[in-house]
Amino acid sequence: MTLLSIENLSKRFYSGGRDVPALKDVSLTIAAGETLGLAGASGSGKSTLARILTRLISTDAGAIRFDGEDWLALSGSKLRHRRAKMQMVFQDVLGAFNPRATVASVLDDPLRIHGIVPNAERPREIAALLDRVGLPTTYAARSIREVSGGQRQRIAIARAIATHPSLIVLDEAVSALDVSIRGRILELLVELQEERDIAYLFVSHDLAVLRAVSHRIAVMDAGRLVETGTARQVIEDPQSSAAKKLIAAVPHLVTGIPEGHDS
Repeated sequence: MTLLSIENLSKRFYSGGRDVPALKDVSLTIAAGETLGLAGASGSGKSTLARILTRLISTDAGAIRFDGEDWLALSGSKLRHRRAKMQMVFQDVLGAFNPRATVASVLDDPLRIHGIVPNAERPREIAALLDRVGLPTTYAARSIREVSGGQRQRIAIARAIATHPSLIVLDEAVSALDVSIRGRILELLVELQEERDIAYLFVSHDLAVLRAVSHRIAVMDAGRLVETGTARQVIEDPQSSAAKKLIAAVPHLVTGIPEGHDS
């Protein structure tokens, strides 16, 4: 079943008297429970697409249907309500949090805003979220500044799943982490997907990361979608020059594609 459908999305930015096309007629779909890896070099337009999807910036043209609704037509209280079903995890997690917040308050916000559980049950739900992402429940009392980068990313994932979303958009969500921590976060995301049937749009310039989690990969270049296929197809038989350049940056990429992400 198609969860997300994007048709002919276009966006231009105007800076310093220059007209910069960021997206040009981008169309793609994501099925329920699927991970679509969105790859591309810096400036290819992938983060712009992620921010349009999550309604952080507007689009100039095109249509988005999410879970059967015209996503761009929603506004006000209806949009706030439906945002529960589409969450985002950023690269700069600390920048996305109030630096003076506690872990408990970070996780309490979506529970309160979207009315997920009654007030009296929130501490128990916060503890359950921390436990699910592999953090001690005692972390609830800590300042967000007192936890490591990998722990903050787990907290960001906990916040994203708190609203029981259908889709999570991850924008370079593991690129700032070291390799061992990155692997554990990717394993957690795969586990959560299998448990909860969450779809992911996983934005990354790193095809090695996308290979580990993606069912399909879409490649962007200069604002255009230039290639889409299964993870195995794109990595083993790239058709676009953009995909070939990304693969060349990871010499051993074509070996060891995980079972279950090659079709």
